[in-house]
Amino acid sequence: MKAVIDFWGKHNFWASWLILGVGMVAILLWAGWQVGFTKQQWAALISVTVIVAGLAAWIISWESDDE
Repeated sequence: MKAVIDFWGKHNFWASWLILGVGMVAILLWAGWQVGFTKQQWAALISVTVIVAGLAAWIISWESDDE
């Protein structure tokens, strides 16, 4: 647990991106499982979801830069 806390303290942006990305991809997979996407469509959706998670983490980091 100490390693996770140390990582979060040193790399707040990357940890936020990782957590948001994993959570958002999990929700995407759960919500779209029965839709019938092709492998290319899944790859595109997951890629865009990870990019959106990165943008969200970047926007969240703006608030922490002010302190």
